[in-house]
Amino acid sequence: MGFTDTLDRYRQRARIVLAGRRLRGRTPQPPPAPFVCGVTRSGTTLIRLMLDSHPELAIPGETHWVPKMIKAQERRKHSADELADLIIDHKRWGDFHLDANELRARYAELDPVTAADAIRAFYMLYAEREGKERFGDKTPGYVKEMRRIQRVLPEARFVHIIRDGRDVSLSHLRMNWGPETYGESARLWRNRIRKARKMAPSVEHYMEIRFEDLVADTEGVLRRICEFVELEFDPVMLTYHERAEERLAEKARELPRKHRPPQPAAARLESHRLAKEPPRSDRVGMWREAMTPTDVAEYEAVAGDMLVELGYELASEAGEERAREKAAVAPG
Repeated sequence: MGFTDTLDRYRQRARIVLAGRRLRGRTPQPPPAPFVCGVTRSGTTLIRLMLDSHPELAIPGETHWVPKMIKAQERRKHSADELADLIIDHKRWGDFHLDANELRARYAELDPVTAADAIRAFYMLYAEREGKERFGDKTPGYVKEMRRIQRVLPEARFVHIIRDGRDVSLSHLRMNWGPETYGESARLWRNRIRKARKMAPSVEHYMEIRFEDLVADTEGVLRRICEFVELEFDPVMLTYHERAEERLAEKARELPRKHRPPQPAAARLESHRLAKEPPRSDRVGMWREAMTPTDVAEYEAVAGDMLVELGYELASEAGEERAREKAAVAPG
């Protein structure tokens, strides 16, 4: 089946979903596309590698340009070349190892030129390079853009992975980007999850998974995700780490950054070093040993209420006070 035929299937699927009709068995339909998202350092790369190891599914590294393309096309109609430039000129383009001329050729076939078809064409080209039929995405920040993406790609199914924010903060503070204090990390974690959960009721396909559950019952969680995205579970997903180094090697290039020195290739690869190993139970609850009581209090004073909402145990009076304050002002 050629590119335009496959694209027609996606267009047809979108029309069906938007009309609220299910025509299984009568109309060829492309499968759902998982969009893995969440607070950075929560396990999004781990999920990406597990899903990407499936024989049918290809998930590139972080894209970041999808909302930008949607907004650009909503402001005014762009030509095929302009939309291609938006991706090719993006700082992440080099991570995908695609041929720019091939992408332009695909875009030249679009009629009409829409953001939806342009986005799909990119993912389809990437999936073909990997010898796969299905595509997905892993960009943590899309947890803030779910409604926008859903509006254009109704086949998108959002997998929001949540991890104990105190463990997330330990990872944040080791990076050469992002939050520099426990309080800043707590604010980012709390606000992003709060926004996602507030948005969730208006997102047609949304699920939450816990990093802690993924580590404790990897197969069980993967089976839940596969059911959610209508993908048959394959045991090869449990051996994702055997191919992880090869897949992560796509990022072995310097990444430009605004107003800051470029992020070296070695640093980018090092940030995902543990994703090359099977899930490790010692990555759960690390904060108990690594954070001082003062550190814990600083974090929980900001995010204690969200920790409680998600069922995590508090370990400081500051956290208890934060939770009590929020409970006192909660509606009802």
